[in-house]
Amino acid sequence: MWFRHDDHTTVEQFICSLPLAYFKFSTHDRYAGPTSYQMDTLFRMFVLKECHGWNHETALVDYLHHRSDLCDQLGLETAPDQSTLWRSWNKRFTAELRRTVETTARTILIKAQNAGVPVPRDPERKLCYRNSDESPIPDEQRVLEQAETITDHVSRVVFPAFSLDRGEGCEIHENAYWGLQTYLGLRERLAANEGARSFVYESTRERTPLGHAHREHIRDLSIEQVREMYRQAINRLLNEVAETEQFFRAGIVAIDITEADPFTGDRTGHEDEIIGTKEKTDEYAYQWATVQLVGNAVPIVLDARPVRKGETRLEIVEDLLDSAEDLVHVDNVLMDREFDSQHVLEMISQRGLSYVVPKRMQTSEKAQAKRLLQRDQERYETDRKLHLGKNEWHETTLIYRRKEDSEHDDYRQYSVFMTNCGSGHLTEYGYRWEIESGYRSIKRFMATTTSKDFGLRFFYFAFACLLYSIWRAVDLLVQVALTDEYQHSPIVTADNTLTLLKKETGIG
Repeated sequence: MWFRHDDHTTVEQFICSLPLAYFKFSTHDRYAGPTSYQMDTLFRMFVLKECHGWNHETALVDYLHHRSDLCDQLGLETAPDQSTLWRSWNKRFTAELRRTVETTARTILIKAQNAGVPVPRDPERKLCYRNSDESPIPDEQRVLEQAETITDHVSRVVFPAFSLDRGEGCEIHENAYWGLQTYLGLRERLAANEGARSFVYESTRERTPLGHAHREHIRDLSIEQVREMYRQAINRLLNEVAETEQFFRAGIVAIDITEADPFTGDRTGHEDEIIGTKEKTDEYAYQWATVQLVGNAVPIVLDARPVRKGETRLEIVEDLLDSAEDLVHVDNVLMDREFDSQHVLEMISQRGLSYVVPKRMQTSEKAQAKRLLQRDQERYETDRKLHLGKNEWHETTLIYRRKEDSEHDDYRQYSVFMTNCGSGHLTEYGYRWEIESGYRSIKRFMATTTSKDFGLRFFYFAFACLLYSIWRAVDLLVQVALTDEYQHSPIVTADNTLTLLKKETGIG
């Protein structure tokens, strides 16, 4: 859908062909005035006005009067008059639709600038936060009431994607198992046995699972089954948030690997699962990889998978991108420097996606950074061909950027990034911090276990990812319901959501 760095589409041409499937209005709805225009034509004209930053309709009218080619592309026989446009914007367009125009224009400008396409004005790249004077944060009671209603609905939509396949006639309802798992996530460092004993008293259910029975049922699930159920649950969750205009901003994903606390026991027989840490120390740990929405979108974990010894970064990224692209529209992929393989970058480019990845500094990069330091130069770009083998190459761009307030006084003041989409995407790389922040919350939601069972360990991690994603989705829906806007700082806390979730799954 978006611009590519090797095409010649202008911003105006893109607006004229802008797909409008995202927007909640009929393209056959017409303005009932002296001149009749389809709503999609009006929408495109106002996006054009917003992209140029014009404050008055007169500037748009003058521009169209001198651009007959653009009028033809918009399907206009003649340029509209100022009064028609003013009435359309102020009388016919709702506040929600006007915000959609603004969001669409901002997104177009960012995508065009990232692809090296000339833009009428520089886009605002900071995340949008509410102006507290114009739209105060609702009081806590209203937030909790709305959160309870939405959590009830979301839990009924999402949890049925999980199944233990226990057959008919079981005395303990399956929701009790998901309630127990949620309860374990609500209490820090709580194991199944201890949690099950407390769960008996806090649950409103007559029968609840014992800790060992809970673990046995989880162990019966294969990793492939857990991943498939997780993807189904996330797809249901995405369908809920996709009803909001705010979710239109999806498109940037971050892929990363996190690890559990260092494993100190005997790993005999589990060497392929309890592997070395990312920092190449003499410690061992379980590792999990995720792909997560970042940027202006709600930070939902789209998929998670375990990392085994011998798996390449190419296999991991391909697997996670397959899942992500099945669920959402992806434009840009952000990754850490452990993914700076030329084969990974080539695979992403072959998919028609852009990427930003920090490069580990080798001899040539260190030498270049030293020269930049001598010249007191802040940035530097150069094209580079990376060898793929068999006389095949991947073309990328290296961007050297000097860090502000660096603790070093040598070449380490510089970071080197690889990208196939221009320096504009370096700004978006700052969104990667969200995945690290997300991991901290996810690990907070994990049940504790000393078991070496790989499937059980992965389930605990995946379910924690689901609880985290539900929390962020509920927060989005509550914010939109109460303020018609979305900011990244949650107004619904994780504990609020988990407490409501355990209520909906049968806990007191």
